[in-house]
Amino acid sequence: MIHSRFFNIGVGFPCATVCVPEGEDVAVHSIEALNEVLGEGPDMAALREKAEADFAAHQARWDAAAEEAGYTAALKAECEAGDRAQDLLEAFSTTPATTLAGVAGKLDAVLREGEAWEECSVFPWPQIRSALSDLVLIAEQTMPEQFIRGEQRRKLGKRRAGCCFRA
Repeated sequence: MIHSRFFNIGVGFPCATVCVPEGEDVAVHSIEALNEVLGEGPDMAALREKAEADFAAHQARWDAAAEEAGYTAALKAECEAGDRAQDLLEAFSTTPATTLAGVAGKLDAVLREGEAWEECSVFPWPQIRSALSDLVLIAEQTMPEQFIRGEQRRKLGKRRAGCCFRA
């Protein structure tokens, strides 16, 4: 949605079009790509300088549109949330679980973070889902007070491996 707004106001993805000596137009989307196309030789200095200026101007228009649309703030918030999730996953791996609910929570976190898609059939995801399901069944039988039951569980929505421990 944000990208379509950029295109509607004529911004598009940052790029520069370079006419290489062979007469072919090449669109580049980074300074690194520009250097790859033109090389570092002095015979391309003027062409490289113009392309770098075009790219910088286009990047500035992109940045302004991203800021105006809220994309920059959303991207920053997404990065901060990702960093926080990584910190929590690290804490999970260094903090011993003291209950079956804690072990199940760790397995559920691994599934949610690592599994490429729900019900992925590639090792080790089916095995982790199975172990989590077994753990939930054992814990549900031995400590039913730690579980959400019936209608309350349905209201929470679908959860992987049926894990519905009370927090």
